[in-house]
Amino acid sequence: MDTQSQQLLATALGMPESDRAALAASLLRSLDPADDPQADAAWAAEIQRRIESIDNGTAELRPWDDVMSEMRQRRGG
Repeated sequence: MDTQSQQLLATALGMPESDRAALAASLLRSLDPADDPQADAAWAAEIQRRIESIDNGTAELRPWDDVMSEMRQRRGG
């Protein structure tokens, strides 16, 4: 990373978390050359399906700590 990038990073890291998240999302979006309306629609449908499965009790919900513990074990530590 060059000096200007390091300065930008240092400034960004000093921002509130919500602002950093918005900035990170904007930077990631800038790397994707074009929005895909079909992909957006497919993700919206998937999100709705998952919400409905939680609401109707058919989703398998697991505590975050359990999931993270399993991921650490898979990774080997």
